[in-house]
Amino acid sequence: MYHSSKRAERIFSSGMLRPLKPEITITYIAVSAIFFNSGLSLKTEELTSALMHVKLHLFVQIFTLVFFPTAIWLFLQLLSITPINEWLLKGLQTVGCMPPPVSSAVILTKAVGGNEAAAIFNSAFGSFLLGSSSSVPFTSIFSQLFMTVVVPLIIGQIVRRYIKDWLERKKPPFGTISSCVLLMIIYTTFCDTFANPNIDLDKFSLILIVFIIFSVQMSFMFLTFLFSTRNNSSFTPADTVAIIFCSTHKSLTLGIPMLKIVFMGYEHLSLISVPLLIYHPAQILLGSLLVPTIKSWMVSRQKALKLTRQPKAPVKV
Repeated sequence: MYHSSKRAERIFSSGMLRPLKPEITITYIAVSAIFFNSGLSLKTEELTSALMHVKLHLFVQIFTLVFFPTAIWLFLQLLSITPINEWLLKGLQTVGCMPPPVSSAVILTKAVGGNEAAAIFNSAFGSFLLGSSSSVPFTSIFSQLFMTVVVPLIIGQIVRRYIKDWLERKKPPFGTISSCVLLMIIYTTFCDTFANPNIDLDKFSLILIVFIIFSVQMSFMFLTFLFSTRNNSSFTPADTVAIIFCSTHKSLTLGIPMLKIVFMGYEHLSLISVPLLIYHPAQILLGSLLVPTIKSWMVSRQKALKLTRQPKAPVKV
């Protein structure tokens, strides 16, 4: 792993990856493209309806910012008696406190066909809420979210009004566009992660932390699925899809600046950052692999609900 990291570092520093400039192409251009794409594809009434879905928003934000970090803290009390590096455990705790990302959760929800409008609102709101209450500069968080989420979304909605008939007639491949952007995010994230010269992990620690992260993600996705599909939950299958991704995904864009501020001066900052650097690409990879399964469940569930709501034909005597 160490030699692979060094090799990636040489490639990165040689300029082969540098032209991609992920700090600009991903943070601003890719995210803006995602929300412009959403603005074009979503009907205005869908956005309005999602904004008023208070129960869904409360579920996502409470799970993300209260249940998730609490559960991770309890889990880490058990892991603290193991020989796992304490700084990696601190990194896991910070992962639990992160808000949902403004990109991957929306793209994966769209790929499945879930409540994309709800995913947009909760991803942006979670980042705004935690960013405004943390030591990260409020103005910086607000301006970045406004320029990369709100403005492209509004522009997409305005453009949609003028080409609505053409969009409905041609049906552009919005899902394919989002998937291409997601691939770009995965590629640059992996490059940034393994080109970091300050990360020197032995194979055992790396394998162990990857296993823990995937286990946490799978467990929490399953929990959100169970909670949101209870008989008295009133969530639709499309709502459940948005809940699964928004509640379990964590933001790298906001997370790294927060780590640098909170742990400024720590010589183990690179180790603390490792869990988040692994969690971000892992959540995208796992989510992408589960898209067909979740989509199949959602479609079959929607069909079943439609059949149960159809009026029964009168029985002839």
